[in-house]
Amino acid sequence: MKWKTTLVLFVIAAGVFAYLFFVERNRPGTEEATRQAQNVVNFSRDQVNGVVIQNGDDTIDIRRRDDKWRLEIPIKDQADGSVVNNLLLDLENWQKDAAISAKEMEADKNKLADYGLANPKLRLKLIGPDTPPEIFFGKDAALEGKMYVRFGNSKETFLASQSVKKAIDKKPEDFRDRKLTDLIMAQVVRVVLKTSAGEMELQKKGDHWDILKPLHTRADDQKVSDLIAQVTTARIQQFIADDRGDLHPYGLAEPHGSLTLFAQNDKSAGRTDSSRGEQGQTLQIGGPATAGEKEKDQVYVRFSPRGFVYTLPKKIEEILNSKPNDLRDRHLARIDTKILDRLTIDAPAKGKTVLARKDENWTIASRNNAPANSGEVRRIIDRLQNEQVTKFVEDVASNLPKYGLDKPQLIVTFSSFASENTAETKAGEQPFASVAFGKVEGNDVYARVGDEPFVVAVRRNLLDRIFADPIQWQDLSIFNFKPEQIHRLSVTTDKESALVRAANNQWNWAKGSGPINQTNLQSLLDSLATLRTVRWIGSTTPAHAFDKPRLVVTFTTSSDDKAIHKLTIGAPTPDGMSFAKVDEREGTFPLSSPDLNALKLSLAGQESPSPSPTLTATPSR
Repeated sequence: MKWKTTLVLFVIAAGVFAYLFFVERNRPGTEEATRQAQNVVNFSRDQVNGVVIQNGDDTIDIRRRDDKWRLEIPIKDQADGSVVNNLLLDLENWQKDAAISAKEMEADKNKLADYGLANPKLRLKLIGPDTPPEIFFGKDAALEGKMYVRFGNSKETFLASQSVKKAIDKKPEDFRDRKLTDLIMAQVVRVVLKTSAGEMELQKKGDHWDILKPLHTRADDQKVSDLIAQVTTARIQQFIADDRGDLHPYGLAEPHGSLTLFAQNDKSAGRTDSSRGEQGQTLQIGGPATAGEKEKDQVYVRFSPRGFVYTLPKKIEEILNSKPNDLRDRHLARIDTKILDRLTIDAPAKGKTVLARKDENWTIASRNNAPANSGEVRRIIDRLQNEQVTKFVEDVASNLPKYGLDKPQLIVTFSSFASENTAETKAGEQPFASVAFGKVEGNDVYARVGDEPFVVAVRRNLLDRIFADPIQWQDLSIFNFKPEQIHRLSVTTDKESALVRAANNQWNWAKGSGPINQTNLQSLLDSLATLRTVRWIGSTTPAHAFDKPRLVVTFTTSSDDKAIHKLTIGAPTPDGMSFAKVDEREGTFPLSSPDLNALKLSLAGQESPSPSPTLTATPSR
C-alpha cells in the first residue's frame, strides 16, 4: 500500500505547487496590495481598447485600432494618442483620499444628489476585458482640488483629486490629433508636388533622392528632407469642416497646389508615372483663412487620409514655391568612398595617372605602384565630393564644343576594383562616376558628370588642384632612413668634403683633415636621413639649373657602399626655396631653406689651441 500513499502525497504536492505557481505568484506583494487598495480604479492599460466619455448630451467614443487611437464619435478622425495615454496614466495613479460606505450613503437618501452622483453629467467607461464599471463624477468637495466619485454598480463614494475630471471634461476636438500625419520622414520614398507652374516628382533611391520630373537629375537630400518635414511635422491650428461639402469657400475646389507623400508600402510608391490611380497622402493647399482674428496668418488645407478641412500656419505655402533648381543637388558629383578603389586622372597632354588604394594608403598604379602622396589623394577626393557647382549652365548638353567638353582637358574617373570574379561583380576595375573639365572662363571651369545631360560650372581652383602630371602625385618622403644607417657621406659645393663611418662607429675623413664638427655632422645626418618635401613640382627642366648645382650630397646606406643615394640642389625657387632632385626618383621638388642650411653646415671643426707656457716666479733673495 506504500505506493498508494506515495501517489497521494505526490498529487497533494503537485496541487500545492500549481496553486503557488498560478495563483499566489500573481497576487501582489504587501506594498503593492496596499497601493492598489488606495487606487480609485485598478486595471491593466494593455487591456483597454476603448474610452467612452459621456458629458451631458455629448458622447466621445475613442477606440484603439492597430495600436493607434481613433475618435469614432461624434466625428471620425485620428485621436491624439498622447492625450489618451496620459488619461489612462492618470487613472492608474488616481488614489482615494477618503471613502464613504454604501451603507452610510443609503442612510441618507439625499447624499447622492448632494454629491452630484444621483444623475451625474460626467461619466467615463473603459472598454476591454476586466475593465472596471463605469465611473461617475460628482460635485467638487469642500476640500480644494477634491471631488466625489463612485462606480455605476455601487453607491460607495470616494473623495479623490479632480485630475481625471480635468482630463476628460473637454470638447471632442481636444481629443483630435493635431499632428497632421503619423507618417515619418524616414518612411517617405516618393514625393509629387503640383503647382500652377507644373509638376515635380522626386524618388528616393537607396540613401539618396533624385528628381524625376520635369528633368532627371540628382536632388539635394537635405533640401528634400526639409520639404517633407514641413508636412510630417505640421500641426493643425483649427478644425474647420469635413471635406464632403462645398470646398469653394476654402479655396480647395481648385487648390493652389498639392504635395503627395508616398511611403514604401504604397503600391504606387515605386511608379515613375505619377498619372492615375495613386494612393499616398495628399496635402492640398487652399486660400487664406478668413474666419476671424483667431485664424490670422493661417491657410485652409485638406489632407486626404483624414478627409477634413483644417488650417495650418501660412508658412506651409512655401512648399508651393519650390522649383527644380531649388531642390537640385549642387554637389558636383556623388562619390561613394566606401567602394572607391581607383582614381584615374586622364589629361591628354600628360597621359593617364592611375591611383590605387592599398589598405589605408594610396599608390601610383600607373608607375609600378610607387607610393603616392596619400594625404593629397584623400584631400582631392574630399574636395571633389564636397565641391558645389557655382551655376547650372545647360540642362541639355547639346553643344559640348561650346564648353570645351567634346574634348575635355581633364577627366577624373572613380572606380571600384575586384581582384577576382564574384556573384555580384566581375574581376577588374568598375567605373561608377566621372567628371570631365572643359573650358575655363573667368574664375569658373565648365564641367560635366558622367553621362548626365547637363553642363555646370565649378570653381577654377578645383581644376588647378588636380595634378595632371603623375610625378606630382609621388610620396612626399624623399629619404626614409635612420641616421645611423648612413655609412659614407660626401658634400660638394665649390669643394668636396667626404667622411666614412669606421667599425667603431666613429667618423673619419675620407677627403679632408682636422677635427670633425660632430654637432654639425649629426644635424646634417638627421635632416638628410628623413628628408621630406612639401610638394612635387613636376618634370625636370633646364630652368632648375641642375647642370650647375649649388650643392650635391651623396651618401651610402650599406657597408659595401653599393647602395648609393644622391641629392642635387639647383637654382632657387621663386618662393624662397631651392629646386632639388634625387637619382632614385623622377622629377623636381622644392627643398626648404632650413633643410638646405642643415645640409650646408661645415663639417670641419676648430683646432684646439695649444696650452700657454706657465711662467715660474723667481723668489727674491
